[in-house]
Amino acid sequence: MPPCLGSPPRPCGVCPRPLPPVPARSWREDSACDGGEMSRPGEDGEGKAGSGVRAEAQVNEFKENQDVTYASLRPVQTTVLGKTAKVYLAPFSLSDYKLEQPKHSKSLSEKNSNYMMVCQKTELKKTCEEILIPKMKAVPSKAESTLQKLSLDVHTESNKPGHKSPSAATILSVDMESSDEDITPGVDDFSGLSPYERKRLKNISENAKFFASLQLSESAARLREMIKKRQPPKSKRKKPKKRENEIGCRRSMRLLKVSPSGVSLPATPTQPVLEDENPLLPPGPLEMIPENANDNHELFKGFLQTWGEMNKTSSKNMEELSSIKRYKANLNDMVISEDTVHKVTKGSISSVALHPSETRILVAAGSKSGQIGLWDLTQQHKEDGTYVFYPHSQPISCLYFSPANPAHLLSLSYDGTLRCGDFSRAVFDEVYRNEGRSFSSFDFLTEDAATLLVGHWDGTLSLVDRRTSGTSYEKLISSSMTKIRTVHVHPVHRQYFITAGLRDIHVYDARHLSSRGSQPLVSVTEHTKSIASAYFSPVTGNRVVSTCADCKLRIFDSSCVSSQMPFLTSIRHNTITGRWLTRFQAVWDPKQEDCIIVGSMAQPRRVEIFHETGKGVHSLHGECLGSVCSISAMHPTRYVLAGGNSSGRLHVFMKPGSC
Repeated sequence: MPPCLGSPPRPCGVCPRPLPPVPARSWREDSACDGGEMSRPGEDGEGKAGSGVRAEAQVNEFKENQDVTYASLRPVQTTVLGKTAKVYLAPFSLSDYKLEQPKHSKSLSEKNSNYMMVCQKTELKKTCEEILIPKMKAVPSKAESTLQKLSLDVHTESNKPGHKSPSAATILSVDMESSDEDITPGVDDFSGLSPYERKRLKNISENAKFFASLQLSESAARLREMIKKRQPPKSKRKKPKKRENEIGCRRSMRLLKVSPSGVSLPATPTQPVLEDENPLLPPGPLEMIPENANDNHELFKGFLQTWGEMNKTSSKNMEELSSIKRYKANLNDMVISEDTVHKVTKGSISSVALHPSETRILVAAGSKSGQIGLWDLTQQHKEDGTYVFYPHSQPISCLYFSPANPAHLLSLSYDGTLRCGDFSRAVFDEVYRNEGRSFSSFDFLTEDAATLLVGHWDGTLSLVDRRTSGTSYEKLISSSMTKIRTVHVHPVHRQYFITAGLRDIHVYDARHLSSRGSQPLVSVTEHTKSIASAYFSPVTGNRVVSTCADCKLRIFDSSCVSSQMPFLTSIRHNTITGRWLTRFQAVWDPKQEDCIIVGSMAQPRRVEIFHETGKGVHSLHGECLGSVCSISAMHPTRYVLAGGNSSGRLHVFMKPGSC
């Protein structure tokens, strides 16, 4: 049912904006302004029951800036003079039209009906023109052009050949109802959807099916994968082609090996291939021949004879330790001079040993190149008392004079050999050889120096007996450590020995060693970085000092070494020597076992002595000490200290007149 007059118009369903109120006017004006073709009131029944002819109109496109009344596809109802006009607009689609087919001859009745329809359309056109012409003056220019266009489009579409009005997609129908009918204001005439809405839903479903059949999402996914897989082409630079007649770069006559006169020079001889600087020495004893020997062989024979006769050691001084005050006074008397500084090896010094003689001073130094330098400070000229030997081919990490026979100097090297230099026979005997393993340290397991305990870099230990023939070990022991740096035997209870590894210290019992695996009696794991050394105190063995890369010297109580080794104190000391300097190794003073000797990085250069409580005792320094002494050794009975640096020089501190 049409709405009552004055009610707000409803939205069209296509445009989101509502329609403005439509002014009341005659049915002729409404039909003309809507661009549709209206039937007269008397012909309403015939149009519905008879031929069903409906005026068709095509909704033309509107420009954006046109001020035209909104076009609605929903019914627009107006009441003029008791009559109600209904206008229906539906979307126009060319898909409903079909190509012209050959038509058969129509009957006379059909021709007459078509003729009547054409006449009605002509009369309607004339009527619309009569009504529209006076009204066009009041309509704006843009609306006037739009109305004329709509009127002409309706006439054109209605006169197209082959046009079938019942199947047209756009229908404009005007039904005039009598005002006598009951009109209920505000009630919609349609209980369901309109034909346009049904057609719209059908188009939406058909479009959805069509797009689904195209499979656009799958194609897009495939294209993305192709783009990801496709790699950008590598730009290859084209090499310029060489021209045949191009002039080459100038080259010097020296490089062309041509003399200035143009004569070619003779070919230079090829340089020989450099062999290894330190080849592995042959097994067996080596004759003690100095590298720096002069023509005066008698001097060297006298040197060997002097040190070969010193085969007896002095008795141990078992007196009580001197007081710290007296010890400091003796240290203050030790000085260094130009006469006590001398270069004895070519490479960096890695080990130092002092002969226990109480009448003469003999210092032995082992270098990283495998050299052993001997320096007799009692000689008036330095060069006359210095001799260099080559018993090894790799660094010498450990050097000791035999406690049973000081005429024997034992040396251990990375090349897998342990030799004994006998001054009385002028020969370096081979004690132990194992080229498959690299040695790190050794110590005397017995007081007569007949049995040796050798540590390897791979964490194993070798038990060597010098009294047996051959150069092999008696027993190969597997320890619980991955690497062994130093080995030291307890001075009193010689069945115990201590080993320093990467970050831990172990104490073993030599009576319970096994080749399959040995467990330590005590394990110390308080170190945070790499350990350089660990040694028992020289007289009682009640203390252990360790040198660690965390810049600390640690003191442990080893009085009950078989069960525990508690931590006592730590001494803050710079132990970072760098790549080119030998690492520091803190050692005990054999005369004062509660004092520690270690090199220093401080300026001016010095050698520092600490008490086991951590207090500093004394610093040995002088104008002639201009480098870092990484390795130091103290005489067992005299106040003589020798320190070696990384350039092969020995620095000796001693009391004046000791030589």
